[in-house]
Amino acid sequence: MDTLETAKRTAAAAALKLVEDGMALGLGTGSTARHLVQLLAERIQMTGLRVQCCATSRDTADLARSLGIEIFDLDDLGELDLAIDGADEIDPRLNLTKGGGAAHFREKVVEKAAKRFAVIADSTKLVEKLGSTRQIPLEILPFAWKTTCRHIEALGGKVTPRIGADTEIVRTDNGNLIVDGDFGSIADPGALAKKLDTVTGLLEHGLFVGMAEVAFVAHPDGHVQTIKP
Repeated sequence: MDTLETAKRTAAAAALKLVEDGMALGLGTGSTARHLVQLLAERIQMTGLRVQCCATSRDTADLARSLGIEIFDLDDLGELDLAIDGADEIDPRLNLTKGGGAAHFREKVVEKAAKRFAVIADSTKLVEKLGSTRQIPLEILPFAWKTTCRHIEALGGKVTPRIGADTEIVRTDNGNLIVDGDFGSIADPGALAKKLDTVTGLLEHGLFVGMAEVAFVAHPDGHVQTIKP
């Protein structure tokens, strides 16, 4: 396992300490969340930990089930005790950019249903301002999608459709399209999020503002930094 993957696994292990017997958990999506799911499965097998989980994507649900973790619908669980997920960018106030894996709509639904939301990441995800290293993922309705993109660009960004390996625009588990918005370094993520919320046809953006309670960030030397807003 290379240094970056080791850091991701270390961060996931730190967050796993928040998990207690009997909890209802939301499991995130992405490379760091995969380590979380694997470590959770190991703990269940070794200790008999009892948890009820819901997943933020088909990929996470499939992985969890393959490792013996039972996955429930969020509607069946109701309020979650805890959600744990990765991030593409983390600013000093724990605002996040998410959606590199095209799952941010479901991630936001699950994480807003949780009493607590913990972020896991390696130190490369730390930024002074969101938008510095990643564009903002945007899930949009396929109907009149070019019109929706023009409305987004009217807010000051440049929109680029995300193209998959099949040379088609990436579709989410919900059947919608993914485009990425370049707004440069974002001075006020909350203000931009509110503007994006007004665009009809834009179903969800990848700005997660004021949602995370704590972040566990693993550094190359092995130590885990705990960050709170």
